[in-house]
Amino acid sequence: MSVVLGYDESPGAERALQVALEVATAFGEPLVLVYGAAAPGPTGEESRAHREAVRQAGRSALAHAVEEADAAGVPSTVEVADEKPAQALLDAAARHGARVIIVGSWGDSPLRGALLGSTPHKLLHLSPIPVLCVPTESAPQR
Repeated sequence: MSVVLGYDESPGAERALQVALEVATAFGEPLVLVYGAAAPGPTGEESRAHREAVRQAGRSALAHAVEEADAAGVPSTVEVADEKPAQALLDAAARHGARVIIVGSWGDSPLRGALLGSTPHKLLHLSPIPVLCVPTESAPQR
């Protein structure tokens, strides 16, 4: 089994990375770091250039997450996918026999997520395994 994390260097992803490291450590499982971004259009030089730029951005973003995983002693695998983020995460989870998919949120309201199709919202409706959606900021203490 494994823990799959959607990571893109956003504030929500940074916080989700810390949670994912805790979960992976607790279960003694590897962390699969996924960056998914579909390039526009299937052909043409502009599309190829965009696809390569997306791959490079993904590799750069994931390098930080790999450093964090290494420092925590959590083995990790990196995947940069030419898919929309939700589908990239679902596919990675299936390939790696994931226990859970972890993603950060941007703090959107549930209605905004439903209307605009946020990645966490899509995963909550499509994933056959549990999805842990980590808020960008911690809840205020009561």
